[in-house]
This record gives sequence, C-alpha cells and structure tokens, in this order.
Amino acid sequence: MSESQPETYAAAGVDIDAGERAVERIKAHVRSTFRPEVIGDIGGFGGLFALDPARWRDPVLVSSTDGVGTKALVAQAAGRFTTIGIDLVAMCVDDLVCQGAEPLFFLDYIAVGRLDPDHIDQLVDGVAAGCRQAGCALIGGEMAEHPGAMAAGEFDLVGFAVGIVDRAALIDGRTIAPGDVLIGLPSTNLRSNGYSLARRVLLDRAGLPLDGPAHPGAHHSLADELLAPSVIYAPTIGALQRAVDVRGVAHITGGGIPGNLGRVLPPGVAAEVEVGTWEVPPVFGEIQRLGAVPEDEMWRVFNMGVGMIVVVPEADAFRALDTARSAGHRAGIIGRVVAGAGDVRLVGGQGSAP
Repeated sequence: MSESQPETYAAAGVDIDAGERAVERIKAHVRSTFRPEVIGDIGGFGGLFALDPARWRDPVLVSSTDGVGTKALVAQAAGRFTTIGIDLVAMCVDDLVCQGAEPLFFLDYIAVGRLDPDHIDQLVDGVAAGCRQAGCALIGGEMAEHPGAMAAGEFDLVGFAVGIVDRAALIDGRTIAPGDVLIGLPSTNLRSNGYSLARRVLLDRAGLPLDGPAHPGAHHSLADELLAPSVIYAPTIGALQRAVDVRGVAHITGGGIPGNLGRVLPPGVAAEVEVGTWEVPPVFGEIQRLGAVPEDEMWRVFNMGVGMIVVVPEADAFRALDTARSAGHRAGIIGRVVAGAGDVRLVGGQGSAP
C-alpha cells in the first residue's frame, strides 16, 4: 500500500461493521435469559439488575469468573461452537452455588482473531442456553477482535457470574461433622477440565480423528464426546438447600475430587470417598490407557465421573437422594466424613446408596 493511501481500522484487521452485525444477531439470545429484575435492554454501557429488597434479610453477593480452557481448541478444530457457551456458564455458576448463592446474572467476554458474526452467534447461543438452565440473566458482555494477537478462527471465552445468598444461609462447611455422608452428582463427561492432557493423549499421542468413534464400540464421535456440554448443577443445589441441611458443596473441576472436596472440610475431619460406588465414563479409561497415565494423576486432573459432591447429615441422605434424582441426576452416596486432618482418602469398596 502506498504511504499516501489512508489507513482504516478494517485494514488493520478490526471490522466494526461485522461487530455491529454480530450484536444484532445475538440480541434474541440475550433477551431470552432476562429475569424480571433486569432493567433496560442491550446496548447500554452497563447491565442493570434491580434486587428485590423484600426477598433478602442480610444479602451477601457472591462472584465467580472462569473460562473454558483448551476445550476451545477442540471446538475450533471441529468447527462446532454451540455447546462451549454452556460450559462457560457451568464453570461459573456451579462455583457460586457451592456457597449457597442463587445465580443472578452473567457477563461474557469473547476474544477472536477475526470477528465472524456466525461464529459469535453460535457462541452466544450456547451462553444463553446455559444461563436459561442456570436461571440467571445474561446482562452484558464484550466482543473483542484481536488481529495480530490471535489468528483468524482462534478465540477465547471468559465468563463472570454474580449470585446472592442471605448471610444466615451461607454454605461454608463449618458444620460438617464425622458421620455426614457424601452425595455424588454424576458427570457423564470431562466437562471443561483436563483438556490439555486429554488433547495430548487422544489427539496428539494416539492420533485419533475427531470424526472417529469416541472409544471402541461407541456410537458417537470423539468430537461428540469432547464437546458434550457440562451439566449445570446450580438448580439442583438450590433444590437441595430447600429440602435438606446442606453442610458443604464441592464443585469437582481441575484438581479432581481430592483437590476440591478438601477445600470445604473444616478442621478435625477428613473424607473417605468409596471408589466403585459410581460409574466412571469410558472416556477416562481411554485417556488412561492410551496415555499410560498414572492412577493418581487421573484423580488429580479429572472429575472421574462426579461433577459435584454435596455433604449432608446421614439423617437427610434419603431425602437428598430423592431430591437430586427428581432433578434428573443419578445421585448416590459415594462416601462419608470421618475424623481426620482435612485429607480426602480414596478407598476401595462397593459402598451402597439407598
């Protein structure tokens, strides 16, 4: 280009017109998530949310932020973007509910190398679907085009969630005591954690094609397996709070069961998790087999088939299981709280669930 020719933002790689088209396309998705407390519409400089003071005696706001990690690279390779928005919401709101909070609203940040309105439409469609599942409003977000920093087709997702809980209803683990039971809510897939190891083993080391079977005998593809959306547990945890004495909740993400369950245990107790009391999805066995991944590494990295653990008194176990199962989860008792020093022990056995 001649030095005399004028420069434009578009020539530098940022397409303002494409951004405006993308905003128009996502408006219906965003509005589909609105709760009665949302004020105004899309296009303001900030999202507005009016709390009903009559609902809360001593309200505490709870916030969380997270992303989808390298699961985004699988979506990029497969050209499928409609499910990872659900993952984004799940990773944020399921952290909030561990402290007893009701998710209120959500914001997203989407960074791309080149802004494609269809791509953005698919991503926000998934975020909106996740918000509807969680019962929270998508009240704001940002789309950023980063030419030079990211290649065309590359993207990243970050989410931010805010919830609310009365101070008296905060779940902080302080009342957890020996004899309490651990209720496991199953996860049928990896959710959004451990994808750097999963990709290294399945795609790089084993060279498995995304359009091939997920595992021997599977009737779905590896792409289907790796892009299956995360379960959103928030509504079920809320139902459990209303039904039983929920003493602790652990969201099983990076760090696995030992790393996350230990975060909610108070001094003087430990947890014994009975391996074999739930079904471990085949994908975990395939990663371990094809990558020769040590057993303890598998438990440190992946959820191994349990997405959330809820601690309740033994007397509440039956009601907790009924509540979770009524919400569609094949919940079961997967262990107990014992006296100890805050450690989480994975023990063998064929424990039972009512």
